[in-house]
Amino acid sequence: MARPREFDTDQAIDRAMALFWARGYSATSLQDLTAALGIGSGSLYAAFGSKENLYARALERYCSHNAGALVEALDSATDVRSALRTALQALAEADLDDPERGCFLVNAATERSADSTTVDRVSGTLRLVESTIAGALERARARGELSADKDPAALARFLTTFIQGMRVMGQARADRAFLESALSSALSVLD
Repeated sequence: MARPREFDTDQAIDRAMALFWARGYSATSLQDLTAALGIGSGSLYAAFGSKENLYARALERYCSHNAGALVEALDSATDVRSALRTALQALAEADLDDPERGCFLVNAATERSADSTTVDRVSGTLRLVESTIAGALERARARGELSADKDPAALARFLTTFIQGMRVMGQARADRAFLESALSSALSVLD
């Protein structure tokens, strides 16, 4: 009979996410993971199958949490411009607070571009962000907050791309003035 798991799987994924986020996939060893999770390698393999599967679960957790927060904020927004500004400012603040950490999604896209599972997760998350922004802008246009001549899908694609670029600039140590200026310029496309 198999022994019951003696650790919290969700907590282990969160700890692994923090480690992968800080170090990257390649620089995180199995020994690093077992030490951070407080489990043996046998337990790690029994619970997750492999380091790669654990990374995929950690990336999924990050994407679900962060994209989910944006979806919630924009789906419930009565003023899309304010909601977008608030969301983008929060991302900029996160990068200013901890530029070395950056965005796990950007880190995954750049470090693991040859891994189809990672690429699929990153692409799916970016499509969700884009479609969420497009939907919010469609609703804003229907309410008269956005000019009828604006294309919500094109604006959403631009803003999704801008978000990722802003995250990279945060890791490149762009300062507050730079990020705020870029944010204002990006949001000016809604005028």
